[in-house]
Amino acid sequence: MHALLQGSPHERTIRIAASLVLIAIVALCGYQTARAAGTGPVVAQTQHAAEARTADAKASAANKKTTSHQTAGAQAAQEPQKSTVWVVATLQEHPELAIFLTLAIGYWIGAVKFGSFSLGAVTGTLLAGVLIGQMDIAISSQVKSIFFLMFLFAVGYGVGPQFVRGIAHDGAPQALFAALISVLCLATAYVAAKLAGYDIGFAAGLYAGATTISASIGLATDAINRAGIENATQVLNHIPIAYAVTYLFGTIGTGMILAYLGPTLLRVNLAEECKRYEREHSAGEPEGGMALAWHQLSLRAFKIKPDGQAAGKSVAQAEALHPEVRLFIERIRRDGEIIDFDADTVLKAGDIVAVSGPTDSLVTVIEPHAEEVADKELENVPVESVDVFVQQKKVNGKTLLELSKEGFARGVYLTKITRGATSVEIPILAQTKIYRGDILKISGSKVHTDRLIAALGYADRPATATDVIYVGAGIVLGGLVGAMVLPVGGVPITLSTSGGALIAGLIFGWLRCVHPTFGRVPAPALWFMNSVGLNVFIAIVGISAGPGFIAGLQEAGIGLFVWGVLVTAIPMLLAPYIGKYLFKFDPAINLGCCGGARTSTASVAMVGDKAQSNVPMLGYTVPYAVSNTLLTLWGMVIVLMLV
Repeated sequence: MHALLQGSPHERTIRIAASLVLIAIVALCGYQTARAAGTGPVVAQTQHAAEARTADAKASAANKKTTSHQTAGAQAAQEPQKSTVWVVATLQEHPELAIFLTLAIGYWIGAVKFGSFSLGAVTGTLLAGVLIGQMDIAISSQVKSIFFLMFLFAVGYGVGPQFVRGIAHDGAPQALFAALISVLCLATAYVAAKLAGYDIGFAAGLYAGATTISASIGLATDAINRAGIENATQVLNHIPIAYAVTYLFGTIGTGMILAYLGPTLLRVNLAEECKRYEREHSAGEPEGGMALAWHQLSLRAFKIKPDGQAAGKSVAQAEALHPEVRLFIERIRRDGEIIDFDADTVLKAGDIVAVSGPTDSLVTVIEPHAEEVADKELENVPVESVDVFVQQKKVNGKTLLELSKEGFARGVYLTKITRGATSVEIPILAQTKIYRGDILKISGSKVHTDRLIAALGYADRPATATDVIYVGAGIVLGGLVGAMVLPVGGVPITLSTSGGALIAGLIFGWLRCVHPTFGRVPAPALWFMNSVGLNVFIAIVGISAGPGFIAGLQEAGIGLFVWGVLVTAIPMLLAPYIGKYLFKFDPAINLGCCGGARTSTASVAMVGDKAQSNVPMLGYTVPYAVSNTLLTLWGMVIVLMLV
């Protein structure tokens, strides 16, 4: 109740309205349950009608009606019974409304905070779907297939550049580590399912929930449908049950193990290790730091004094007078006229120069040696802050220190580096390496930023249009390849259209990085494909499984949660040791690699908080890209292992 009353009046109104909607849904579900149990006047009428239909069916059988009539009767018996409650009947007749209702409630539930923890949109949507599924709503499976293919392509598209770098370049050890941990996750889930005696559905759900890899549910579903299992519907309904039971600890447990047990397992002080890493990777760094971060570009005009430091020196020499800071001459006025200049232009006493740099540096470094003047025309230099997508092969793998010495870096200030599909922020250190696919946030006058953009890649400016041709063609091509079946020992092996879409996304995402002139998918569109695409799929899974969810949960019992704890914990307890002794990872990034190998962004954020540093993020992106692909594909593999 306290949580409902927090925030602004508008926020409280939304929370209360959402709660009332949820209560109404629960009441309707209770009503439906009562009807199913055979209580209430409406149910009595329904029962009489059912008895009458049964008598008619028996009479029809006695009169030996045609096979077609019998078939039609059987199909009618399998259809959901239409409710007499208007809201429920409307949702049954228009299941698309049930999907949107599930999304609305699911995203709301997922956003509710319990301290610093929230269930997340996927779990919230699944729970909402199971709840609304009690209304016995039938939805075509084709709908979830469409959205799931869109989601998988987006997953591959987002991690493609990091996946290729991990496989082909210096990220190979981290990629191999991620592959090994992914296999360990699969093996742990398989052994647990065998020991517990779970069927394929419970096993697939156990794996998906304990490893928090929701996407694997779709591939497991495809594999079960192709396996020819007799009780396929019941088995499929077991997947969301096991997922819902095991996901909670899968999320919390991974973060707790890595953030709180991880440093103990490695026998290190994580905060001190991160500081040591920063010192070692700051070799050659100027006194002011590599970032020289400033919140606002300052540009001031100064008149050069006859005895000033810059008098008689070239522009390049003047800018190098104070190497501990980055100050740049943007414009020069001489004898009343603004002149063109280059690095070799010699400054004269009486020249008025427009200088850009951090405000405190302009005050402490320039003012003692030059006279500040007001010159609006001279100071009218176009400036901008822009994101730069690194695409050029010639700068791939170079350190920030190396790049800062290049001519194109003149006059540009670096304020942020993000990497990977989850936009992980990378620390700005002298020895931090830049890779293709990274996004650098830079600031400076437009002439300088344009020069750097041309040298590194292209400006990642906000855009709204998605290259749907590229997306559609990618999904189709991937699906066609995935649909191919290769018989091995009499067993049909296939990636399925889902696996094909994922692989196509990887390839097309990498191609977009290498050739950025086509195939653009703006970040908001990619978020929609990722989040809404997956959650529509999850909503339909939950709604379809709703009628049998409670019975399945009672069948599984508390043991399912216990097995989920083990499947989550065992790989994460072993991963730090594997990283330390087998791969010799630096302690500062070891736990980041572990979180990436589990595709758990939340756990790495917890590690970063514990370390009071974002250095662990350096180990996250490559393992995340590799594991996000493999752990998803394992959804199909675990089914094939248990068939």
